[in-house]
Amino acid sequence: MKKLSILIVLLAIFSCSEEKKQVDSIVFNANIYTVNDSFGKAEAFAIKDGKFLEVGSSEEIKTKYSSDNIIDANGKTIAPGLIDAHCHFLGLGFNQQAVDLVGTKSFEDVVKRVSTFQNKNKASFIIGRGWDQNDWEEKEFPKKTLLDKLFPNTPIALTRVDGHAILCNQAALDLGNVTVDSKVEGGEVVVENGELTGVLVDNAEFLVMEHWPQPTRNEAIKALLNAQDICFDLGLTTVDDAGLGQQEIELIDSLQQSGDLKMRVYAMVSFTPKNVDYYLNKGIIKTDRLNVRSFKFYADGALGSRGAMLREPYSDKANHFGLLVTDLKTFNQQAQKIANSEYQMNTHAIGDSANHAVLRTYNKVLTGKTDRRWRVEHAQVVSPEDFDLYKNVMPSIQPTHATSDMYWAEDRLGAERVKGAYAYKELLNAYGKVALGTDFPVEQVSPFLTFYAAVARQDLEQYPEGGFQKENGLSREETLKGMTIWAAYSNFEENEKGSIESGKFADFIILDQDIMTIDQNEIPNIKVEQTFVGGEAQ
Repeated sequence: MKKLSILIVLLAIFSCSEEKKQVDSIVFNANIYTVNDSFGKAEAFAIKDGKFLEVGSSEEIKTKYSSDNIIDANGKTIAPGLIDAHCHFLGLGFNQQAVDLVGTKSFEDVVKRVSTFQNKNKASFIIGRGWDQNDWEEKEFPKKTLLDKLFPNTPIALTRVDGHAILCNQAALDLGNVTVDSKVEGGEVVVENGELTGVLVDNAEFLVMEHWPQPTRNEAIKALLNAQDICFDLGLTTVDDAGLGQQEIELIDSLQQSGDLKMRVYAMVSFTPKNVDYYLNKGIIKTDRLNVRSFKFYADGALGSRGAMLREPYSDKANHFGLLVTDLKTFNQQAQKIANSEYQMNTHAIGDSANHAVLRTYNKVLTGKTDRRWRVEHAQVVSPEDFDLYKNVMPSIQPTHATSDMYWAEDRLGAERVKGAYAYKELLNAYGKVALGTDFPVEQVSPFLTFYAAVARQDLEQYPEGGFQKENGLSREETLKGMTIWAAYSNFEENEKGSIESGKFADFIILDQDIMTIDQNEIPNIKVEQTFVGGEAQ
């Protein structure tokens, strides 16, 4: 009888216990911001086949699952893999092969860097990027005279930090037969005192660049892999590349399929009539790492180069309104065509006139259509009455633009108009979500600078005191959502990424500090200890 009792007890124990399920990885003892609907927190999760299997407490996960790869996070903060909703991923890679002009304090500094680069590389063509005349004591566009003297036979094209103007020497201008009489719709060949300065703004850039040697396949592969290394080190697991051609997209797909490129890419197809027809006919392209379902348009230029299209003249340049890069007839026709498809339309609009035109067109062609998530990229200067037009249009914004431009934005716009500039809180209130990015390499890649600029509205010197138009700052929760789940939403990917939840890709990062509680001024110094894509450390 005693043996029978023991047997019954043992049977009861075994019947109540379940064998642990084997998974690929377990992470426990963590401070996890899941960014789920309730912005809940957790301690642990299990990963199987590249996805989160279950999220919960350390005790729950360790009781239910076993793994040969168990990671003790030692209380460190874990967040979803970060998404840059507007950047130039391939461009960042190519920048590693060019003259770095970011941070130059004078045109003489620019020339010095070009000379140093050429002494080392002996290039047949020289390209560089990153100068900004607003950072110089002489805040006017540079002139080509010194470049002509030092490099009479080597074509040079130096792109302004925003990509909306280039400085060319005469050898480069000769490639496109550019003269003082050259005209181009949506662009400007800058002439002073009857002579070429070498500066080409917006569409005028193509006069030279369409004759520039194209990168080789190996150079493009190197660029993509270099950009991937930079982005993974900073916790980015998805990038929205704002403007790619068919050949570039197919190269990205090939490298992803071979396993060389692990980065997830939301590719915006650069607008040309040929590209629109090709991809509308082909339909949406979707893999686990590549998503092609949007077109990138330009309405106007940039504020820093006075190419942004304004409703009233620039405050610091009489009778100058900026440039309309795409004529309205073409823009409206293409918008109607895309509205009749499943593709998304994402349009660069900086000035209040450009925003007004884009918003009116969007709202008109999308009448009666739901869940289209068409985006305005930058949405930098918006008239007060136009914020209501954002109710059905998603703002895709870059917080570091505000803290980079704040030194001269009022000069361009005036004290009243600047109130509607970089108005991120108003845009959030209008649509209910915002997608956050950097626009790198226009700005630095670090998403922690994005986070800091969104919350503090200050530069790294903590200027200005109290923040630039602080009423339009975002909360930390709003900012993290904008860099994860809202960015995923802007890509139609919120069901597969953007939060740490069961069934989603196991894209996450381990941070050395708690981004939600650390002193505000320490946010830019946060380091990513590890980046995981599909549960794999990168």
